[in-house]
Amino acid sequence: MATSKDDSSSTSDDKTDRIKDSAQQIWLAGLGAFAKMQQEGSKAFEALVKDGAGMQKKTQQAAEETLAQAQQRMAGFASEFGTKAAGQWGKLENIFEERVARALEKLGVPSAADVAALQARIEALEAQLKQRDAKAAATAPRKSTARKAAPAPAAKKTLRRTKAG
Repeated sequence: MATSKDDSSSTSDDKTDRIKDSAQQIWLAGLGAFAKMQQEGSKAFEALVKDGAGMQKKTQQAAEETLAQAQQRMAGFASEFGTKAAGQWGKLENIFEERVARALEKLGVPSAADVAALQARIEALEAQLKQRDAKAAATAPRKSTARKAAPAPAAKKTLRRTKAG
């Protein structure tokens, strides 16, 4: 039995030694990794900064694209709203103009079309008078300058009566 105790104790010592060796190796690996990170830490930091800058550029581009799309949508909404508002204002303006025209008609005020028709009629009458005066001047003898002066005031009086009447 003494040998079995020695065997078990030597097996136990072997296991303990292996665990110690394993722990020592793990410790040394950790120290090695720590030393390596200290040496290459600045390189790793620079690589992380570079990766971060690339990610920031991508994020900014995505944000700018989203903002541009939002601006286009808002411009479309504004344009559509402006068109609808203009249409409503146009309808309101037409209603207002129609009511004012009816009120002026009831008061006896001539419309723009009536005034335009009167202007056209006056121009036609003036043209007829000029033609008549030109014919009269061509047929009349040159001695009677008094006759030429006399019809002109009469024509003016006729025009005045037409305007007043």
